[in-house]
Amino acid sequence: MKIRPFCGWHYPAGDVSNVIAPPYDILDQEQKDALEAKSENNIVTIDLPFMPPKALGPEEVYIAAAKRLVEWQAAGVLVQDDAPAMYCYEQTYTWAGQTYTRRAILAGVFATALGEDVIPHEHTFDGPKADRLMLTQTTGTQMSPIFGFYDDPSKCYDTLRAAAPAEPTITGEMDDVKEALWVVTDEAAIVTVQAALAETPAYIADGHHRYSTAMNHAKALREAGEIDAEHEANYVMFCLVARDDPGLLVLPTHRVLCGLTDGFSIDSLIGTLDGFEVQKLAPGTDFTDADEVLSAIGPATIALLIGDDAWALTLVDPQQMLTAAPDECDAWRNLDVAILHTLLIEKAIGEFQGPDFDIIYTPDGSKAKSLATSGVANAALVLQGTPVGAVEAVADAGASMPHKSTYFYPKLATGMILKPIQ
Repeated sequence: MKIRPFCGWHYPAGDVSNVIAPPYDILDQEQKDALEAKSENNIVTIDLPFMPPKALGPEEVYIAAAKRLVEWQAAGVLVQDDAPAMYCYEQTYTWAGQTYTRRAILAGVFATALGEDVIPHEHTFDGPKADRLMLTQTTGTQMSPIFGFYDDPSKCYDTLRAAAPAEPTITGEMDDVKEALWVVTDEAAIVTVQAALAETPAYIADGHHRYSTAMNHAKALREAGEIDAEHEANYVMFCLVARDDPGLLVLPTHRVLCGLTDGFSIDSLIGTLDGFEVQKLAPGTDFTDADEVLSAIGPATIALLIGDDAWALTLVDPQQMLTAAPDECDAWRNLDVAILHTLLIEKAIGEFQGPDFDIIYTPDGSKAKSLATSGVANAALVLQGTPVGAVEAVADAGASMPHKSTYFYPKLATGMILKPIQ
């Protein structure tokens, strides 16, 4: 991938806890209101001008957001770096009793067609892209980075971090995650990182819609003759994490099933299962760290929770997936989440789905268990996390992951850095 530094806009040095926000697409109106109550300068005011962001809003809300951005820049609410920089970004968090620090490089990545230097693993939809395009066009700014991962034998983050100031420029905390950002303008370090990554692709972890929007926007401007290939609009702000970074945690997204018919039970389900080994789990099994529980049993193991009871379902006959999904690639058929939907939800449990059947998605294993045991739901299916290597394999094969296959935790904070494209 071709990467380069940029003169980013950010809040002045100090604590930014009250002005940063989670990604726009996971927020509802109540959450947006709560963020704005923290500070009138919270980035969500600009980044989320229309609710819900799954469709294009009226033009005036985007114009108002752009006007507010200009006002903030003029008033010093946001300041711009004088020299092109790459940025070191660290998030420190605790999951299942263990503390991690995820380390990332923030830089501009040249917007190639999907599948070239930037590899996707999800389908995109027109509604969210229209909303992001309008916001990008009116503000002339990329508000939040694409989350990507890459192979990093050269330890690029270490190179950049060694050239950074001792203390971060801005710090903050969001949802119990500590955030820190360093501004790096050292030309030698930046050139070293550029050279090391020149032949390395970036895999999109999160942000497919925003990347597609930026790519299409730049392409349209080039074809219209309004920009050349070196214009800033060609470069999309990425948060790049090394694939072997210990903090690159991919959580599973568990499925909680509601609206199953009265005939559903473990005995009736076993009667429809083909190719699975079924094992009763110990009473009171804790699924806070589902990976720890299920990986001890083996790959392709999924937990089924009904009431207070739980069973491990392990696919032992891969021919079942080949028969059920012959048009998919091997990497896709090997995914636990593909096995879950293809052989369990769609096939074995399909006949028990009533007219009000619904699925609740959550990365929290203890919450999935609580919903199943409390009677709120009929059952829960608890998964192991999808390995980063499996995401790569599916992406390299040109396939798309099933819906809600990955949950890269924690989410990136919006408002740590903004990238101008004008």
